[in-house]
Formats: sequence, C-alpha cells, structure tokens
Amino acid sequence: MSATYRGTCLCGSVTFELCGEFQSFYLCHCHRCQKDTGSAHAANLFASGQLTWLSGERDVKTYQHANSRHVKSFCQHCGSAVPTAAVVNDWVMVPAGSLDSAVDIAPTAKIFMASAADWSRCLADVASYAGFSDTATS
Repeated sequence: MSATYRGTCLCGSVTFELCGEFQSFYLCHCHRCQKDTGSAHAANLFASGQLTWLSGERDVKTYQHANSRHVKSFCQHCGSAVPTAAVVNDWVMVPAGSLDSAVDIAPTAKIFMASAADWSRCLADVASYAGFSDTATS
C-alpha cells in the first residue's frame, strides 16, 4: 500500500499530495543546487507515485537549466521549491522542505561532494540553538 504525503509552499498558494513511496533522498552539493537553493545543498526525495496539485497548479513555474538535467519547480509568488514530475522515467522529485508530512527515509547519500562549499564540510562543530540565537544579530 502506498503512503500519502502532503506539502505546501511558504505562502500557501501551492498545495500538493503525493501518493507513492520514496526510493531515495539525496543531499546534492553540485554548483547548480547551491545556486538555486542559496545554500550548501539541495535536499530532494525521489518517488514513484502520483503527484496531485490540490491548489495553485497555475502558480507553479519550472526552470530547466540549458543542456542539463537540472530542473526546479517553484511557486511564482513566494519562490518556494515544490515538486517536479518528470515526463520521462515516471518519477517525482520532492524538495524535502516542501513537505508538511513526516518521512521515514533518511538521506541516502551526499552527492557531488567534489563541488561542496568549503564552509559546509564541518558543520557538526557549529553551535546549535533551538530557536533564533541572540548572537545572530550582533
């Protein structure tokens, strides 16, 4: 039996449901993922299953980087990454942060580590806080 996962964009305009199973969960450190997330890596789950837009399908825009497999779908209002359904191979790529449902799969692998930002290699040693740090604004 397939699991059902729900998710939204930041502004709530786009909502979706995925009925299926996640096969893999990659933390991609390639330069393109760094650029389109503005962070150290993308965190994408890959599933076989049925993606259904519950609201805001017309608000979803997709960027396909020229001459590559790099693709990103996003809400045109808030810019949040949302799932991309592949035309070929029948898979759905789901940005982990777009999910409102918990997933029971841990990251499968860190990929493109040769491209990883130097500052992202030793994050285990960085101080952690439950909320906003008092030192963040000083």
